[in-house]
Amino acid sequence: MAEARCIEFSGPTLIFHERRLPVRARPAGYAALIDAYGLRVPWPRMLSAIGEKHKIIRGDEWQILSPRHAPDPTLEGHLTFALKNEGLDLAVLKTLFRSAGAEAIKEAIQVKPSGTYARRIWFLYEWLLGETLDLPESRTRAYVDVVDTKQQYAVSGTPVKRQRVRNNLPGTPAFCPLVFKTEALDEFIALNLSERAGDIVRLVPRDLLARTAAFLLLKDSRSSFAIEGEVSSHERIQRWGRAIGQAGKAELDLAELLRLQEVVIGDNRFVELGLRTEGGFIGEHDRQTRAPIPDHIDARHEDLPALVEGMIAFDHGPSQQLDPMIAAAVLAFGFVYIHPFEDGNGRIHRYLIHHVLAQRGFNPPGLVFPVSSAILERIDEYRSVLESYSARLLPLVEWRATDKCNVEVLNDTGDFYRFFDATPQAEFLFDCVRKTIEVDLPEETRFLRAFDQFSALVGGVVDMPNRTIDLLFRFLHQNEGRFSKRARSKEFDALSDYEVARIEAIYAESFQEDVEASE
Repeated sequence: MAEARCIEFSGPTLIFHERRLPVRARPAGYAALIDAYGLRVPWPRMLSAIGEKHKIIRGDEWQILSPRHAPDPTLEGHLTFALKNEGLDLAVLKTLFRSAGAEAIKEAIQVKPSGTYARRIWFLYEWLLGETLDLPESRTRAYVDVVDTKQQYAVSGTPVKRQRVRNNLPGTPAFCPLVFKTEALDEFIALNLSERAGDIVRLVPRDLLARTAAFLLLKDSRSSFAIEGEVSSHERIQRWGRAIGQAGKAELDLAELLRLQEVVIGDNRFVELGLRTEGGFIGEHDRQTRAPIPDHIDARHEDLPALVEGMIAFDHGPSQQLDPMIAAAVLAFGFVYIHPFEDGNGRIHRYLIHHVLAQRGFNPPGLVFPVSSAILERIDEYRSVLESYSARLLPLVEWRATDKCNVEVLNDTGDFYRFFDATPQAEFLFDCVRKTIEVDLPEETRFLRAFDQFSALVGGVVDMPNRTIDLLFRFLHQNEGRFSKRARSKEFDALSDYEVARIEAIYAESFQEDVEASE
């Protein structure tokens, strides 16, 4: 019996595992369980404790609840507290279930066998570990959701008679990151961004919309390479842009991921295509010893087939009921943390955003939001969001350097990649897509309207082929609407003073907002 192990839970403290509490308080829920059982898991982003005063304090890392919220100092007490006040952390729960053992979990359930929290714990034990507890089928009539939908995003769920629960988890035991409901996400969802994009598109003539879509697609492809620090050829950027334009049309499976890797890599003479057959990391090498200095360590190559299969099952399964942006964040960031390929992971990670949004009909048909462009503009925040989980994961990965200056992971880390809190990633992605809809889409449309007007009016002053008008625009745009001395004396020396003045006036009239912004 696990309780016979005399598990001791921490007392009131101001410092807990190098984390400072805002007031003296007793750790509770996941914090208490991780500490008492010595679990090696990523710490939840928010921890809970019981304060000494009847005052609730919520900060960035701690929520301090009052003594009336205090759980019994037992496995059952802290597990119930966690589910009630902190939502589901599947990585912690699975590790705890293994550490405590079947008998201890069974004993905890039997404290209140018909209770809603006991039945949820019972289901989660069997779902996560694939083991059946020696307990009779519940006879309770009312079903309870496994995921508390007041705390985290979930699906409608399917009834499980054994525990009388509704399994409303959005994934499978192979891959199921979760997202907490926050004020920011509630506000983003209330914006109805998909509908807003549709309203903008309906006001754009069909031919202009087609050109807008082409520009935005190229912009996204170019930005995706820039995020990786690559200066690529126009042909390669266009090829990847065509792939993005087809996002959502093909079913996501391993073959499709491999095809995308071939497209994004192009020249594979120095890259091994397919799932990695050795370790991988993101970071630097020591300049003298060439030893790895990782900022993030990828999933073990032995775990890749199961993890990729789990991601694919997530995309095909109940996650179809999630808000498309939530599903896109979970799938795309899950992929980039796993990092299944030797190269091309970052661009495919961003492709998966387009895949989910297009597949679920979030964006208007034929239109790709330039998410990569929005990410590039906020590259530091993007890296911070990526590191928000990597930094908590890295201390738990045991590794050694290999002869190839790579890393070899020595411990079992698979669950850290299949279960994580994707809330910061979802908030960031929502904000990026909001920017593409509210700023990029209208601006690109406005620019093309202005350019068409500029071209037509210039044609009324002097007869020029389209390529020359394009060159003329670039010169004027680079020189704030004025002819430079070089353009006036070389490329456009044939223009009269009157024509020069008229064309500058046409530019100012057509691109008035740009001219005013530069002044």
